[in-house]
Amino acid sequence: MLELAVLGSLHETPLHGYELRKRLNALLGMFRAFSYGSLYPCLRQLLNDGLIIEDGDAPAAAASGEAPTVLSGRRSKIVYRLTAEGKERLQELLTQAGPSAWEDESFGVHFAFFRHTEAEVRLRILEGRRSRLEERLDGVRTALARTRERLDSYTLELQRHGLESVEREVRWLNELIATERRASPPEAERHPAPEESFRAPAPGTGTTGRHAVPEEN
Repeated sequence: MLELAVLGSLHETPLHGYELRKRLNALLGMFRAFSYGSLYPCLRQLLNDGLIIEDGDAPAAAASGEAPTVLSGRRSKIVYRLTAEGKERLQELLTQAGPSAWEDESFGVHFAFFRHTEAEVRLRILEGRRSRLEERLDGVRTALARTRERLDSYTLELQRHGLESVEREVRWLNELIATERRASPPEAERHPAPEESFRAPAPGTGTTGRHAVPEEN
């Protein structure tokens, strides 16, 4: 998830390390407790893999392989940019629409980069997320029905609040899915059948179709 968030952010614009941290904190902070300690190992791995490059003058600490820090009141001037390989890797990550993209943390990051994602993939992720939440709703409702009599009023209200939150997200997903389907072309237009080669009959022939045969005199 962090790899997708970094590559997706750098795809939009090259960023200094400090700017990248701020952007990731705004993005990932909505879905998880983002640790800066996990960012720099990720950046080093992306650099080693050739997915990003560094531009600009790096402080001595960064040049030695350590995390960039504020030295003498001056922030690191390293700018991170995507390479061609990084763009390919980002597209590969954006096509992943399986169960891992439906979970609470990863769904939000995938959704944040939906503008770079193909329509069919967006729809699969939204439908998968809805299915996952509907399964969760069934489980919560069943558990609530079994334990309702044994719960105090505060615990009961907390469970109801959780249930209503999931129901709101399902309604939101229903609206998004309907919008995606209205915007997507019909299946026949997305995957048209191969056109048959058609040859018009030559003058004086008595048949039409792909293999016209001249009439005998």
